[in-house]
Amino acid sequence: AALCSEFGDLVQLKKELIAVISLCKERGLVHSVKWASELAFALDPLPKNGLPPLAFFTEEDAQDLDALGLAKSYFDLKEYDRAAYFLRGCRSQKAYFLYMYSRYLSGEKKKDDETVDSLGPLEKGQVRNEALRELRVELSKKHSAGELDGFALYLYGVVLRKLDLLKEAVDVFVEATHALPLHWGAWLELCNLITNIEMLKSLSLPDCWIRDFFMAHMYTELQMIKEALQKYQSLIEAGFSKSTYIMSQIAVAYHNIRDIDQALALFNELREQDPFRIENMDTFSNLLYVRSMKPELSYLAHNLVEIDKYRVETCCVIGNYYSLRSQHEKAALYFQRALKLNPRCLGAWTLMGHEYMEMKNTSAAIQAYRHAIEVNKRDYRAWYGLGQTYEILKMPFYCLYYYRKAHQLRPNDSRMLVALGESYEKLSQQVEAKKCYWRAYSVGDVERMALLKLAKLYEQLNESDDAAQCYIIYIQDIFSCGEQLEHAEVSTALRYLGQYYFKNQLYDEASLCAQRCCDYNDAREEGKALLRQISQVRDQTESSTTDLFGPLSSNNTPIRRVSPLDLSFNP
Repeated sequence: AALCSEFGDLVQLKKELIAVISLCKERGLVHSVKWASELAFALDPLPKNGLPPLAFFTEEDAQDLDALGLAKSYFDLKEYDRAAYFLRGCRSQKAYFLYMYSRYLSGEKKKDDETVDSLGPLEKGQVRNEALRELRVELSKKHSAGELDGFALYLYGVVLRKLDLLKEAVDVFVEATHALPLHWGAWLELCNLITNIEMLKSLSLPDCWIRDFFMAHMYTELQMIKEALQKYQSLIEAGFSKSTYIMSQIAVAYHNIRDIDQALALFNELREQDPFRIENMDTFSNLLYVRSMKPELSYLAHNLVEIDKYRVETCCVIGNYYSLRSQHEKAALYFQRALKLNPRCLGAWTLMGHEYMEMKNTSAAIQAYRHAIEVNKRDYRAWYGLGQTYEILKMPFYCLYYYRKAHQLRPNDSRMLVALGESYEKLSQQVEAKKCYWRAYSVGDVERMALLKLAKLYEQLNESDDAAQCYIIYIQDIFSCGEQLEHAEVSTALRYLGQYYFKNQLYDEASLCAQRCCDYNDAREEGKALLRQISQVRDQTESSTTDLFGPLSSNNTPIRRVSPLDLSFNP
C-alpha cells in the first residue's frame, strides 16, 4: 500500500501520488483519482526508471483477477447490481471493496431515480438508500474482526454517515486515514463532519504531507481564513506552485472573507489555466453577482452551458444570472434543477432560499434554508437567511436565535452583528443592541450602517452626547471611504448635529452643519431655518460664547474621541 511521507522529497511525493491514483482507479473512486491526478500534474514528471512499481499482488488477487476485470467493466457502465453479482464469491480485499461499493452505489442510484421521479426538490430527505442497513451489518462484523483495509473503512464510514451515525462515522474515517493516508476521499468526508476547531484538535490524525492539505481545507471551512491562506502559501512554497486545486481553494478563501478583487483575479487566472473547468464556477458567479457584473456573468453562463449544461454548478451560475436580472421565478427553477442533479448541493439550497425571499414566499424560503443547514450546519448564509425570513414574519425571538448562530460562525462579519443589534432593539434590549452595533463598527463595518443605528439608538434614549459623537464619526467615515453609498444618511446626521450644537450654544459648529444641510434636498429647509435661528441668537447676544469644548461623551461607552470642530470633510 502507498505510505505517506513528510514534505521535502518531491520525487517521493510524486511516486506516492502515482501509486494511490492506480489504487483508487481500480476501485472506481473517481473523485480521489481526480484530486491526486491534479496534484501529480502540478509536480515535475518522473523519468521512466523513477516510476513506482505496480501494487503488491497476492494469490487471492490472482484468483479474482478475471471476475474483478468483468465486474469493473460493468461498474464503469454504472451496472452496479450486475457488477456485485459477479463479485459475490471473491476473497481478495480489492474485490470485496468493489462488491460492497457496487451495492452501495446501486442503492444510491435507485434512491436518486426514485427522488427525481416522485418528488419536488423540497422533500428530498424522504427517500432512503435501502442497501445501507444491510451494508452496515456486514461491514460492522468485518470491522470488529479487524478485516477492513483503508478503502473498506472509508466505505463503512460513508454508510454510517448516511445513516446519521455521525460520531461512529468520525471514528471510522480517522481510522481510514491512518490505514491509508493518501486516500483524499476519507479526509474530505471527515471535513464535512467536523463542526468546530475544538473537535478538530481532539482528533488523532496521521502525520504526513496530505494532512496539511486537509488542515488548510478545514481552516477554510471553519472560516479561519488567515490560517488557511498561510497553510496554502506554505504548500505553494513546498513545491505545489502550479496546482490549480490550491489556486481554486485560495480563491474560495478570499470569497469567504469578501476580498472580492483578490478572488476575482484568482478565478480569472484559474480559467485561463483550466478553461473547461466547472468546479467552483458557482462561487465565481457569486462574486460576479455581488459586483453586478452582468456581461461577465452572462459570458460565464453561456460558456458553461456549452461545456456541460447538466452540471450542478452550471445550473447555479444560470440561476445567479437570472437573479441578477431580477427574474426570480426563473432563477429558482434553475436552483431546483441543480438540486435534482445533486440534493446535497449546499449553495443551491441557500440561493433558492434567497430567491423565495425575493418572491415573498417565506415558507418555501424557510424550508430551503433548513435543507441547507441539514447539508452543512456551518453554512452561515442559511442561518442568516432564516433570521431574515423570521424578521419579515415579525418574530424577533426566532430572529435572534438564527442571527446568533450566524454570528457564532462569522464572529467578525459586521452584517451579522448589525442584524443581531436590530433584533435586540426590537426586543427592547438596548444595552445588548449598543454592544452589537459598536462591535460591528470595530470589526470593520461593510455596509457602514452600524454607527448610524447606534446614533439613532442613543437619540431614542436621549443620550445626546453619545448620539452626536456617533454621528460625527459616521459622517467622517462616509466621506473618508470615497464611494457614494446608496443608503448614506449624512443629512440625518447633519440635522441632528446642527440642533445638538445649537442647544449647546456652539453656534459656529451649528452654522457649519446647517450650511451643509443645504446641500441635501431632504434637509435644506431645516438647514435654512437653523441658520435663521442662529443669526437671531447672534444678533441678540453679541457677547462671545463660552468655551464648551469638553469631551462629548459623559458615560463609559468606548467611543473614539473626536473634536467637535473636526467637520472639515470634503464630500
